[in-house]
Amino acid sequence: VALARRGLALLHTLQESSERARHELPLQIALGMQLQVTEGYAAPEAERTYSRARALCEQIPEATPLFPVLWGLWLIYKVRSELGKARELAERLLRLAERDQDPAQLLQVRQALAVTSLCSGEPAATREHMEQGVALYNPERHEGHTFLYGQDPGVACLAFGSVALWLLGYPDQAVERSRQAIALGRELGQPSTLALALHFAAMLWQHRGEALAVQENAEAATAIATEHELSFWVAGGRVMRGWALAEQGARADGIAQIQQGLFAWVATGSQTYRTYFLGLLAEALGRDSQIEQGLSVLAEALALMHTTGEGLYGAELHRLKGEFLWRQDSTESAEREAEACFQQAVSIARQQQAKSLELRALMSLTRLYQKQNRQAEGRTMLAECYSWFTEGFETSDLRDTKALLKQN
Repeated sequence: VALARRGLALLHTLQESSERARHELPLQIALGMQLQVTEGYAAPEAERTYSRARALCEQIPEATPLFPVLWGLWLIYKVRSELGKARELAERLLRLAERDQDPAQLLQVRQALAVTSLCSGEPAATREHMEQGVALYNPERHEGHTFLYGQDPGVACLAFGSVALWLLGYPDQAVERSRQAIALGRELGQPSTLALALHFAAMLWQHRGEALAVQENAEAATAIATEHELSFWVAGGRVMRGWALAEQGARADGIAQIQQGLFAWVATGSQTYRTYFLGLLAEALGRDSQIEQGLSVLAEALALMHTTGEGLYGAELHRLKGEFLWRQDSTESAEREAEACFQQAVSIARQQQAKSLELRALMSLTRLYQKQNRQAEGRTMLAECYSWFTEGFETSDLRDTKALLKQN
């Protein structure tokens, strides 16, 4: 960052010309990416830098590196959860890469489409882009991508894909992909890349409900991010660690850490995954019997989901709302509200092909039906979903489902 700024300061002593613009453009690109890595991927200064770079591309259209400029802008929109704009830029990046028949650019496009799809609640598309990205990836050929795009594309595709695989109902394959991402990240020795791999590993283990593994990965990510001043990953690590602490009984400390992490996350300019993080905060509040506060947080998360279109955690937000309404009030009207929330969660999960979230929502619905003496109705749906799974039978969700089916 310091070197890029020094170069730009020197260039500004020269008169404006196409020659000066050609020298300025690569410095602006370098500055933009490094600002994203250190200060946050949607940092305001990073946006100004990339906007200037895009203007320079228009001034000197011949043989200019438009792809990395559009990539940087795509990342800003994605991290702000402006997913419509992010998808438009990702598709434009795809057209550029296909026009130039550039495999390296196609790899970056697969990463962009994978993460955009994941945030939008399209895990099947994420998996497809992940697999295509991994097929294109060669660690020796693409080792320089981190310095142009912020992280290694092979690690990123594996990390995003691991969460998608869990959502789709493949918890064991998800763990294997996550372990591959971390191993490759350690081998490459790139701090921002390894921090990403560890953060998404924490997300995966959180989905699996294994708090100790969440804590271990979150703390490892935070240590790297703190050492290298990667503010985005420091904030994210704090949220994940907070959930793990709350889940293990340190509820007050865990809730405080989630709240602090969320504040720091937003301070970087980021909105991405905020609906997910708010869901974690609501869950921690529920563990602490703060049901009213939990419902308030869920209302904020659901409103944000409808504003941004970030559907990653939509099914679980509705399920948690149903659980909280049911715990708050045992009247028939509360049960009807809870049932509607569970049905909405099932509907969203099925639309997204998110089998793991469908199973979880059906468990909540079956427990409610059990109380209402409608056991057969709930059991049929739950048994059908459970029979679909071919792996992950040691996970808490599948163990709990098996036990619930035996009760009915």
